[in-house]
Amino acid sequence: MVFSSPVFLFAFLPVTYLGYRLLPGLPLRNAWLTLASLVFFSFGQLPYLVLLLISVLLNYLFGLWLQSGGRYRRLAAGLAAGTNLALLGVFKYIDFVIGTFNSLSGADLALTGIVLPIGISFYTFQGMSYVIDVYRHPEWGTRNPGKLLLYISFFPQLIAGPIVIYHDVAGQIDRREMTPELTLSGLRRFILGLGKKMLLANSMGEIADAVFAMTAAELDFRLAWLGAVCYTLQIYFDFSGYSDMAIGLGRMFGFRFLENFNLPYASKSIKEFWRRWHISLSSWFRDYLYIPLGGNRKGAARTNLNKFIVFFATGLWHGANWTFVLWGLWHGLFSTLEGVGAIPKRLRESRLGHVYTMLVVILGFTLFRADTLAGAGVMFAAMFTGFSIAPANTLALIALLDAKAVFLLVTALLFAFGVPQWAWRQLQQRGLPQCAGAAAAAVGYSALFGVSVLTLAGATFNPFIYFQF
Repeated sequence: MVFSSPVFLFAFLPVTYLGYRLLPGLPLRNAWLTLASLVFFSFGQLPYLVLLLISVLLNYLFGLWLQSGGRYRRLAAGLAAGTNLALLGVFKYIDFVIGTFNSLSGADLALTGIVLPIGISFYTFQGMSYVIDVYRHPEWGTRNPGKLLLYISFFPQLIAGPIVIYHDVAGQIDRREMTPELTLSGLRRFILGLGKKMLLANSMGEIADAVFAMTAAELDFRLAWLGAVCYTLQIYFDFSGYSDMAIGLGRMFGFRFLENFNLPYASKSIKEFWRRWHISLSSWFRDYLYIPLGGNRKGAARTNLNKFIVFFATGLWHGANWTFVLWGLWHGLFSTLEGVGAIPKRLRESRLGHVYTMLVVILGFTLFRADTLAGAGVMFAAMFTGFSIAPANTLALIALLDAKAVFLLVTALLFAFGVPQWAWRQLQQRGLPQCAGAAAAAVGYSALFGVSVLTLAGATFNPFIYFQF
């Protein structure tokens, strides 16, 4: 079950919200949210519910150990991190390791065929952040297993983030208020995310999938660039849309999650891009990997090595495929070039900085989207050498870019670069009457929800990219 499904919108969410509002007292409401979260997870992969509960139990026990003090706290922290990574490694990377070994050695070891557990990368990182923080600050831990279970399993951010740090929400689990303003802002944020997903991400995804499925003979530079741009838009609106829905749902239940995206395609450098893209993940790697490795405190060479380690880990976190790893290293390369001044600061402060950054990002996401390195090579070849245009290529391009697709593509580009958001702020700053703004927002969000639901009702294409991570 995902947020953009009829079962969630018209059954699970109304029942969960109504039950939450009817129950008296925060302890009962927290218990209700925990139960609802476990039911939510069970809809996707009931057998792996046991794995989620084991992960929570182990991190709770390690947290107790770390809170107890004593000389073995460092051992406990190491075992906790190792256990979390081992669970993630077995269930996400074991077949990747076996397949790589077979390719390099010529062996023919059988793959395990383990199905990737939904959300394992997200809840594993949350569990790791908890035990690491308790190692650093024992007073941040909890002796209440229910609090930790709710923190890790809470359904709005369980399967697609944002990655939440326990210390940031521990106080909210114990004390939070439901105000009409917070509920309304949460509902609006959820609708915005649903619209991003149903209207923009899915539309761009259909075009991208069609292009990436083409053979070398069927591609030319126009189709290849169209597919690459559409996938770049799809992954942004898909993931930021689900982050918006998670943040909105959190507000509807009284929680305030940190932002996860901030118009990353408006960036003028790769460094800025990673301050705006998947903020919770980049912050996690900064706090729990980059800084412990020494950050930028041990000289230029060590700083650059640390960056590459972080970007290698970032790519690997996204999936068990060398295309993801190389995507991470691709960003690591340009982050390092910017750091040493090989990419001039003057460029990164000019309008050309946007062009440079988007070129790097689009090429990176082309590699990210490709199923294999060979498939990525086919796309890159078409993008930079496919200037021989056949009539069949033009017909394919026309078929993909009908009037609806062109309208949605232009809309996606405008929203990705923040143009409508900027225009709305300008109207507010120039004295748009508050009542007129409220009325316009009410009409706009109602229309967006209606169109999104109608699109969902007739949808035959509704993928969720980040389920594979």
